[in-house]
Amino acid sequence: MRRVVVTGMGAVTPIGNSVEEFWSSVKQEKIGFAPITGFDASDYKCKLAAEVKDFEPEKYMDKKTARRMERFCQFAVAAAGEALADADLDMEKEDPYRIGCVVGSGIGSLQAMEREHGRLLEKGPSRVSPLFVPLMISNMAAGNVSIQYGLKGKSINVVTACATGTNCIGEAFRAIQYGDADVMAAGGTESAVTPIGIAGFTSLTALSDSTDPARCSIPFDKDRSGFVMGEGAGIVILEELEHALKRGAHIYAEVLGYGCSSDAYHITSPAEDGAGAAKAMKNAMADGGVTPADVTYINAHGTGTHHNDLFETRAIKLAFGDCAKNVKINSTKSMVGHLLGAAGAVEFITCVKELQEGFLHRTVGLKAPGEELDLDYCMESCAEEIPYALSNSLGFGGHNASILIGKYKEA
Repeated sequence: MRRVVVTGMGAVTPIGNSVEEFWSSVKQEKIGFAPITGFDASDYKCKLAAEVKDFEPEKYMDKKTARRMERFCQFAVAAAGEALADADLDMEKEDPYRIGCVVGSGIGSLQAMEREHGRLLEKGPSRVSPLFVPLMISNMAAGNVSIQYGLKGKSINVVTACATGTNCIGEAFRAIQYGDADVMAAGGTESAVTPIGIAGFTSLTALSDSTDPARCSIPFDKDRSGFVMGEGAGIVILEELEHALKRGAHIYAEVLGYGCSSDAYHITSPAEDGAGAAKAMKNAMADGGVTPADVTYINAHGTGTHHNDLFETRAIKLAFGDCAKNVKINSTKSMVGHLLGAAGAVEFITCVKELQEGFLHRTVGLKAPGEELDLDYCMESCAEEIPYALSNSLGFGGHNASILIGKYKEA
């Protein structure tokens, strides 16, 4: 089995439009929550979101190319460009058919759907844009990344709702392990802060209706009332170890294990006993050859909904047994909100940075854990050397995905 390492990272987030800006904001405990600016939300129960600020697509592509991409694709292309540059990958020296991408989006473009549906109703079917379909569909994030950077290898789009980013990185990991590629750009992207997006999740009672930016996204807190919609993208460059060493690439971390499962229970709620998510974590640890006693840190899915935080806590107890009390758990969503299909990818980047620097960020806003939430949820940031990081993502439909990374060690 071929070893897989991380050699590049790129991010567009509500608290920074590069990995450096994002990570600096994380360490400063900045939050990205503010009143929605993309549309007039005065009549909406939910009025806050974690929008990307000051994003100018022309910084990453020409204006014509930008016009032929929706916002979720622009984010993906921008983050992929940063990641490829960070990896110092010279495409002229590489076989492009050995470099692929797995970039997913849970939804695609709601903006295009709303805009063109309005034209259909107001002006008739002949006025719907001929580019409507290729602008809207979720696989176009992978398609545009591939086109923009000449990646001619395997190009796929995993869509598993809020588990999308983690599944994309995991499937890229597998592709390299089994020899389908030498290098993969992998991650997720999303931009669904739109009228129908906010209205739909509000009707589902999934979103927090708090108007206080400091108390709207508070995973594991007794006063949690739902998640806050975020947007952005996270892309990482995964590379076969020998390929990375041969070209002298900087290695951030090693991907060690990947586990999945399905709750087979409910379209929105995780299984109440946490068995499905526990199995994904167990699978990832078994795949990586580690035990629960070895893993002392989890970046939780941690959305801030009542069910997720409670059932994920139960899952961690099932997966880790007596070792659960020794595990530090935090939620990056406490600062950036829920990035849906991009969440797992941005959280993966967070894990890499935490491994690198021996620093675990606080679950910002958490004051008092809720009933039955009796684990260590990182109420304060801390300097701590951790050998491994386990990142969890859970998606509507019962999708569970966990990915295990560790510090790179020479064989």
